[in-house]
Amino acid sequence: MTPPPRLAASRRPSWRLLAVTLGGAVLVAVFLALATWQCQRLAWKEALIARVAASQAGAPQPLPPVQDWPQVRRDTHEYQRVRVSGRFDPTRETLVQASTVLGTGWWVLTPLQTPDGRWVLVNRGFVDAAHRSPEAHAPVAGELTLEGLLRLSEPEGRLWQHNDAGAGRWYSRDVPAIAAARGLAGEVAPFFIDASEGAEGQWPRAGLTVLAFSNNHLLYALTWLALAAMVSAAVVFVWRYERRQVPGAAALEPDA
Repeated sequence: MTPPPRLAASRRPSWRLLAVTLGGAVLVAVFLALATWQCQRLAWKEALIARVAASQAGAPQPLPPVQDWPQVRRDTHEYQRVRVSGRFDPTRETLVQASTVLGTGWWVLTPLQTPDGRWVLVNRGFVDAAHRSPEAHAPVAGELTLEGLLRLSEPEGRLWQHNDAGAGRWYSRDVPAIAAARGLAGEVAPFFIDASEGAEGQWPRAGLTVLAFSNNHLLYALTWLALAAMVSAAVVFVWRYERRQVPGAAALEPDA
């Protein structure tokens, strides 16, 4: 009796094909997630650019009232043009490492006490090594009014360089930490001000805040989408190639 014929090859996909499919699915999911994130960043960046442009076109505003300080947020208040009056206390200034168009050096953060007794840290500008000493960049004495940009605190420091108050090493403008290190009693604004202008030709150099923001998020999103499409096409190609190597179900061969 002749034994029944059997299929020459299985129609089930090989483990290698399943592995390629699973890896491709993971990559497509990752690329789509990155594209979505870049689209969100694009919306945020466009809103920031529009908000900064509107703020620069308008007149400086008074500082937010103290009762509104807890509601000051990066996405609603940063880079607003503000005006503040008070007296500097240069005996409690802090130098924060900086890198600017003028080279490497330090930001000079000096506490300013307002007429109602509250404190606001003011970034008076940049100094290089030759003008680091307090005598080389002393502030104007007496009460004054200045304009600047409202900036949010920069906590902790840099990625690999953390602020060290005890050693006097500051890598970021961390308002609460600087206020505590300098013994500022009473109410201290949770933000600082980048001074827009200083005395011409004198140190520190003000007005160096970067307001030109790069916006390449659409390009990045399209790149991630293109990569997702390429991986998807590659998986489809592998499937079609593998299926062409498998004989049809009608292809039978007799047992030996």
